Amino acid sequence: MSSIADKLGTGSSFGQARRERSARGRAKAVTEGEIPAYELVRLRLDEVASTPLNPRRNFGTDAELTRFGEELRQAQLAACVAVTRVSYLALWPDHEEHIGAASHVLVNGERRFRSAVHVGLDSLDFVVRDDLASSREQFIKHLLEENLSREDFDVIERARGVEQLVTVCEETSGRGARSRAAEQLGKDRSWVTNQLALLTLPVEIQTMLSAGTMSERDGRTLARHLKDNPGLEAADLVRHLQETKDAAARTRALEKEAVVAARESLLSADNKPEPEAEAEAQPQDMTLSADNKPRVPAQAQPDAEQSAPPSAEAAQGTGGSHGGLLSADNKPQTAAAAGVPGEAARQAPPLGGDLDGVEADSDSLGSSTRAPIRPLPYDDPGHVAMLLKLKMQPPVFATCTRMMIKALREQQPDAYSALMRELAAETG
Repeated sequence: MSSIADKLGTGSSFGQARRERSARGRAKAVTEGEIPAYELVRLRLDEVASTPLNPRRNFGTDAELTRFGEELRQAQLAACVAVTRVSYLALWPDHEEHIGAASHVLVNGERRFRSAVHVGLDSLDFVVRDDLASSREQFIKHLLEENLSREDFDVIERARGVEQLVTVCEETSGRGARSRAAEQLGKDRSWVTNQLALLTLPVEIQTMLSAGTMSERDGRTLARHLKDNPGLEAADLVRHLQETKDAAARTRALEKEAVVAARESLLSADNKPEPEAEAEAQPQDMTLSADNKPRVPAQAQPDAEQSAPPSAEAAQGTGGSHGGLLSADNKPQTAAAAGVPGEAARQAPPLGGDLDGVEADSDSLGSSTRAPIRPLPYDDPGHVAMLLKLKMQPPVFATCTRMMIKALREQQPDAYSALMRELAAETG
């Protein structure tokens, strides 16, 4: 068992600095579970080397390194992570010249390490974890993890790190390397593919991505365009990106205008007549059915019949001044059944019936019985889409959209493929 002195140490309360465990004492403590397999140690900076495998190249300006280094001089809030020289060289023996005589190699915390060296610090706190060097995959994975969590991580540096991980995964299994790399990083395989695609872009475009003057999303768009059109130069890709953005802006403007027009228009999506036209279309003398729905009156009779006063029986059956023909159970009768001469020969259709027939007989009726219906603007797809979206219930609209996409796939396969790529780009 460990002695009390080994457990308590000789901290500052005993008047001297804490004594480090011997290798034998530490191994025994780890076996007995008194300390974890790794613990915080203080290492001299000249005993530590960085790894050439770190994809990060930009660690800040001299002023930023100085400011961070002075903060470390006051307090180091997070320890650096390293592995021993032996564990590292077991994975990459050809890196011996690069790390020199260093006894440890950095995994995470290179910016802290460089800042400390920049301001002349002698040592930093480290956690030595040889378990991170159990395989090349594990080492590259943990090398990337810290950078992936940083919002300001250089897009191209991240892509190079992913490429390194895919490369070492290929050493284990040639097939499925991208899927394996995605699993290691907790990402989808498509994410890994998109990262690798950025490295196919011209150097000028990659520089723009690194500098942040072009978004990663735009970079992925250009990578897909370059795949479909190999050999394009940076200027061609930038011009294509601007044309794509201009087209998208015009589409959004048309959609916005369609929404405004749909809201301001007097015509609703179900083609109800405009109020003014409906008022003009209402005849002065209308018949009313039992549920008070208007019906178009029968065709006008000759002057002699119109001037003749109605008989007592007819007046009794009209139900008042409405002029309607009501039976005993309040159901409307045809003109012939009511005994009105000439009515059965030419009876107009009810409102909302065959409009073509109504408009064809407009001369005989003397006036239009209903304002002509304005058709949907089929030459304005944005307007039609917004009308359907506003008037349909969401499930019905979704079904309609699926049917239209299926029809597009059958009739215009190229346009369908282009739409699928555009949707994948927006969601990717």
